[in-house]
Amino acid sequence: MLGGGVFTKQNKVLPGAYINFVSAAARGDKTVKGVVCVPMESGWGPERKVMKVDKDSFEDNCLRLLGYPVSAPEMQAFREMFLNANEVYVFRINSEGVKASNDLAEARYAGTRGNAVRLVVQKNVEDDTKFDVRTLVGTDLVDAQTATAMSELADNDFVSFKREAALTETAGMPLTGGTDGAVSGEAYQEFLNAIEQKPFNVLVCPTKDESTVNLFAAFTKRMREELGVRFQTIAYRASRVDYEGVISVENSASENEAGLVYWVAGASAACAVNKSNTNKVYDGEYTVNVAYTQMQLSDGIKEGKFLLHQVGDEVRVLRDINSLVSFTEDKNSDFSDNQTIRVLDFIGNGIASLFAERFMGQVPNDASGRISLWNEIVTFYKSLAAQRAIEAVEPKAITVEGGGTKRSVLVNAPVQPTNCMDQLYMTVVVE
Repeated sequence: MLGGGVFTKQNKVLPGAYINFVSAAARGDKTVKGVVCVPMESGWGPERKVMKVDKDSFEDNCLRLLGYPVSAPEMQAFREMFLNANEVYVFRINSEGVKASNDLAEARYAGTRGNAVRLVVQKNVEDDTKFDVRTLVGTDLVDAQTATAMSELADNDFVSFKREAALTETAGMPLTGGTDGAVSGEAYQEFLNAIEQKPFNVLVCPTKDESTVNLFAAFTKRMREELGVRFQTIAYRASRVDYEGVISVENSASENEAGLVYWVAGASAACAVNKSNTNKVYDGEYTVNVAYTQMQLSDGIKEGKFLLHQVGDEVRVLRDINSLVSFTEDKNSDFSDNQTIRVLDFIGNGIASLFAERFMGQVPNDASGRISLWNEIVTFYKSLAAQRAIEAVEPKAITVEGGGTKRSVLVNAPVQPTNCMDQLYMTVVVE
């Protein structure tokens, strides 16, 4: 991994882009969009491994990839995320379960979902020396093969066949004995280690456990500030974290208390750099607790809580904010607004990518080379201004100078993010 993050002195060792964002008073894009990373407890799938699922694959091949049909209750969290997200990196957090099995086969993965698999073996109607072997998950046919012996069968997405077994007719032989396994104390850290190199916009902390929430918050802060990997983490009732990189979902859901983190994750990951989730309609499946008074909603905003509220017959996002509430000269209240953070993260990721691909180790650090970098940064800013994500760019305000060493450059690039309207003050004069 290349160097990156924030800097206090020009004393970094690794090559990379070190970018600070501070309040103004104090001083062509290849970035991913709509990508969520989440650990999940599940009854099926590879244990403690990262698997990428895109929206089309989820809709078309959910059973094969995740072991359940799209409409299954077990897939509700995915349905919530994919209402907005484009891709999900999922990591099965529970492990050391038992694979279901019978006399003919063993489930591909450990877990209780293997108990829903059964094999049907019948004589082939055209050649009675052969057998038709079908694999079903519930009532869904997932594989069909014809063979004269077990040794001729190819393993499929759900079972590994026992080559030494005798191939005999059966009306339906279920696999049994599958168990899910538990979540160990090291599992979440192992998940965070595994995703460190993955490109994503939003990380989901799906547990209410305070120590785990703190673990995710510390990981988020380290990645953002030490390594320059800019994303936000969605956690349930974590406003105490008080950090712009963590969004604290306050509302509970009847079906799953912390379940709204999945919808907020998808909505946050997919939100355009020139948009906000403020007033966005919740279109998921959960029954959302919105029993808040106006005073509670107002206090919640001051406390850094991401809230949904009732507007007529709809449930909508109150304000698209993160958990930052302790404002400083370097980080004023603008940094509590997620649209501002998305703009800054977009710039940070975009400029770092641009520098790594086109300049680092390739372009001489002389006047011409610095002018070339200046041109690229100005063009990048102008593209954001054209999208109305930032205010109009003044090229002269952007400077690229030689840094403290012959290898470094010092860039000053002020920016004014544009926020969507969310308040109207109007005076009507009656004459």
